[in-house]
Amino acid sequence: MNLNNLPENLPAPEDDGACDHLSGLTVVDTGFLATTGEEINLATLTGRTILYIYPMTAQPGTPLPEGWDEIPGARGCTPQSCSFKDHHNELQELRARVFGLSTQATEYQIEAQQRLHLPFPLLSDQSMLLKRKMRLPTFDASGMELYRRVTLVINNGSIEKTFYPVFPPDKNADEVIKWLRDNT
Repeated sequence: MNLNNLPENLPAPEDDGACDHLSGLTVVDTGFLATTGEEINLATLTGRTILYIYPMTAQPGTPLPEGWDEIPGARGCTPQSCSFKDHHNELQELRARVFGLSTQATEYQIEAQQRLHLPFPLLSDQSMLLKRKMRLPTFDASGMELYRRVTLVINNGSIEKTFYPVFPPDKNADEVIKWLRDNT
Protein backbone atom coordinates (compact mmCIF):
# COMPACT_ATOMS: atom_id res chain seq x y z
CA MET A 1 0.00 0.00 0.00
CA ASN A 2 1.36 3.38 -1.00
CA LEU A 3 0.41 5.94 1.66
CA ASN A 4 1.39 8.82 -0.66
CA ASN A 5 -1.45 8.11 -3.10
CA LEU A 6 -5.16 8.34 -2.50
CA PRO A 7 -7.17 5.34 -3.66
CA GLU A 8 -9.91 5.99 -6.18
CA ASN A 9 -13.52 6.11 -5.02
CA LEU A 10 -12.82 7.31 -1.48
CA PRO A 11 -16.08 8.40 0.15
CA ALA A 12 -16.26 12.17 0.50
CA PRO A 13 -17.22 13.56 3.90
CA GLU A 14 -20.35 15.69 4.08
CA ASP A 15 -20.60 19.09 5.71
CA ASP A 16 -22.56 18.25 8.84
CA GLY A 17 -22.13 21.72 10.32
CA ALA A 18 -19.80 20.44 13.06
CA CYS A 19 -17.38 23.34 12.50
CA ASP A 20 -19.84 26.16 11.82
CA HIS A 21 -19.26 27.62 15.29
CA LEU A 22 -15.49 28.06 14.87
CA SER A 23 -15.23 31.26 12.79
CA GLY A 24 -14.31 34.19 15.02
CA LEU A 25 -13.46 32.06 18.06
CA THR A 26 -10.23 32.60 19.94
CA VAL A 27 -8.15 29.43 19.94
CA VAL A 28 -7.41 27.66 23.20
CA ASP A 29 -4.73 29.45 25.22
CA THR A 30 -2.47 26.49 25.93
CA GLY A 31 0.74 24.98 24.66
CA PHE A 32 0.88 21.91 22.44
CA LEU A 33 4.07 19.84 22.35
CA ALA A 34 5.69 20.17 18.92
CA THR A 35 8.05 17.84 17.11
CA THR A 36 10.73 20.49 17.69
CA GLY A 37 10.51 19.84 21.45
CA GLU A 38 9.00 23.24 22.20
CA GLU A 39 5.47 24.09 23.28
CA ILE A 40 3.45 26.07 20.75
CA ASN A 41 0.60 28.25 22.02
CA LEU A 42 -1.55 29.06 18.99
CA ALA A 43 -3.40 31.80 20.90
CA THR A 44 -0.25 33.88 21.34
CA LEU A 45 1.15 33.69 17.81
CA THR A 46 0.98 36.90 15.81
CA GLY A 47 0.05 36.99 12.15
CA ARG A 48 -1.52 34.15 10.23
CA THR A 49 -1.14 30.52 11.20
CA ILE A 50 -2.43 27.58 9.17
CA LEU A 51 -3.38 24.66 11.41
CA TYR A 52 -4.36 21.52 9.55
CA ILE A 53 -5.90 18.98 11.86
CA TYR A 54 -5.80 15.40 10.66
CA PRO A 55 -6.81 11.98 12.03
CA MET A 56 -3.47 10.16 12.04
CA THR A 57 -0.40 9.57 9.95
CA ALA A 58 0.12 5.93 9.09
CA GLN A 59 3.54 4.32 9.23
CA PRO A 60 4.83 2.16 6.38
CA GLY A 61 4.45 -1.52 7.19
CA THR A 62 1.79 -0.86 9.84
CA PRO A 63 -1.78 -1.72 8.86
CA LEU A 64 -4.35 1.06 8.79
CA PRO A 65 -7.34 0.73 11.12
CA GLU A 66 -9.97 -1.69 9.87
CA GLY A 67 -12.28 -0.08 7.31
CA TRP A 68 -10.11 3.07 7.11
CA ASP A 69 -10.75 3.70 3.41
CA GLU A 70 -14.53 3.44 3.96
CA ILE A 71 -14.63 6.17 6.63
CA PRO A 72 -15.44 9.44 4.84
CA GLY A 73 -12.48 11.79 5.15
CA ALA A 74 -10.20 9.44 7.08
CA ARG A 75 -7.68 8.51 4.39
CA GLY A 76 -5.17 11.06 3.13
CA CYS A 77 -3.07 12.38 6.01
CA THR A 78 0.23 11.71 4.24
CA PRO A 79 -0.87 13.34 0.94
CA GLN A 80 -2.26 16.32 2.88
CA SER A 81 0.97 16.77 4.84
CA CYS A 82 3.06 16.43 1.69
CA SER A 83 0.90 19.01 -0.08
CA PHE A 84 1.56 21.52 2.71
CA LYS A 85 5.26 20.60 2.45
CA ASP A 86 5.27 21.14 -1.32
CA HIS A 87 3.59 24.55 -0.90
CA HIS A 88 5.49 25.62 2.23
CA ASN A 89 7.57 28.31 0.51
CA GLU A 90 4.47 29.75 -1.12
CA LEU A 91 2.67 29.84 2.24
CA GLN A 92 5.65 31.60 3.81
CA GLU A 93 5.61 34.17 0.99
CA LEU A 94 1.97 34.77 1.93
CA ARG A 95 3.23 35.31 5.50
CA ALA A 96 1.55 32.24 6.97
CA ARG A 97 3.21 29.68 9.23
CA VAL A 98 2.04 26.05 9.13
CA PHE A 99 1.44 23.41 11.78
CA GLY A 100 -0.16 20.00 11.55
CA LEU A 101 -2.01 18.60 14.59
CA SER A 102 -3.28 15.14 15.51
CA THR A 103 -3.92 13.09 18.63
CA GLN A 104 -0.78 11.03 18.02
CA ALA A 105 2.10 11.10 20.49
CA THR A 106 5.00 13.41 19.70
CA GLU A 107 7.40 10.48 19.26
CA TYR A 108 5.11 9.06 16.57
CA GLN A 109 4.85 12.47 14.91
CA ILE A 110 8.65 12.95 14.93
CA GLU A 111 8.97 9.77 12.85
CA ALA A 112 6.38 11.07 10.37
CA GLN A 113 7.95 14.53 10.17
CA GLN A 114 11.38 13.05 9.47
CA ARG A 115 10.14 10.41 7.02
CA LEU A 116 8.07 12.94 5.06
CA HIS A 117 10.72 15.71 5.32
CA LEU A 118 8.15 18.20 6.62
CA PRO A 119 9.64 21.72 7.01
CA PHE A 120 7.15 22.63 9.75
CA PRO A 121 6.34 21.15 13.18
CA LEU A 122 3.55 18.74 14.01
CA LEU A 123 1.65 19.31 17.25
CA SER A 124 0.28 16.65 19.58
CA ASP A 125 -3.15 16.90 21.20
CA GLN A 126 -3.27 13.48 22.85
CA SER A 127 -5.67 14.73 25.51
CA MET A 128 -8.09 16.01 22.83
CA LEU A 129 -8.15 19.44 24.40
CA LEU A 130 -9.41 20.99 21.16
CA LYS A 131 -12.36 18.60 21.17
CA ARG A 132 -13.30 19.55 24.72
CA LYS A 133 -12.60 23.30 24.59
CA MET A 134 -13.50 24.11 21.00
CA ARG A 135 -15.86 21.23 20.16
CA LEU A 136 -13.82 19.92 17.24
CA PRO A 137 -15.45 16.92 15.55
CA THR A 138 -14.08 13.41 15.94
CA PHE A 139 -14.78 9.88 14.73
CA ASP A 140 -13.98 6.39 16.00
CA ALA A 141 -11.83 3.85 14.17
CA SER A 142 -10.67 0.53 15.62
CA GLY A 143 -11.28 1.74 19.17
CA MET A 144 -9.44 5.07 18.68
CA GLU A 145 -11.08 8.47 18.81
CA LEU A 146 -9.51 10.67 16.14
CA TYR A 147 -10.07 14.19 14.84
CA ARG A 148 -11.97 14.71 11.64
CA ARG A 149 -9.95 16.61 9.08
CA VAL A 150 -10.34 20.39 9.42
CA THR A 151 -8.01 23.27 8.54
CA LEU A 152 -8.04 26.58 10.36
CA VAL A 153 -6.61 29.94 9.35
CA ILE A 154 -5.80 31.63 12.65
CA ASN A 155 -5.00 35.33 12.69
CA ASN A 156 -3.54 36.75 15.91
CA GLY A 157 -5.18 33.99 17.94
CA SER A 158 -8.65 34.13 16.35
CA ILE A 159 -10.05 31.73 13.79
CA GLU A 160 -10.43 33.68 10.57
CA LYS A 161 -11.40 30.85 8.20
CA THR A 162 -12.42 27.21 8.56
CA PHE A 163 -12.02 24.59 5.84
CA TYR A 164 -14.42 21.74 6.63
CA PRO A 165 -14.90 19.17 5.38
CA VAL A 166 -11.51 18.86 3.74
CA PHE A 167 -11.69 16.73 0.60
CA PRO A 168 -9.68 15.69 -1.24
CA PRO A 169 -6.98 16.17 1.37
CA ASP A 170 -4.14 16.50 -1.13
CA LYS A 171 -5.78 19.68 -2.53
CA ASN A 172 -6.22 21.39 0.87
CA ALA A 173 -3.01 23.45 0.64
CA ASP A 174 -4.13 24.74 -2.78
CA GLU A 175 -7.47 25.85 -1.32
CA VAL A 176 -5.74 27.59 1.58
CA ILE A 177 -3.34 29.41 -0.76
CA LYS A 178 -6.21 30.58 -2.97
CA TRP A 179 -8.08 31.86 0.08
CA LEU A 180 -4.98 33.65 1.41
CA ARG A 181 -4.41 35.34 -1.94
CA ASP A 182 -8.03 36.46 -2.09
CA ASN A 183 -7.96 37.71 1.53
CA THR A 184 -4.62 39.44 1.93
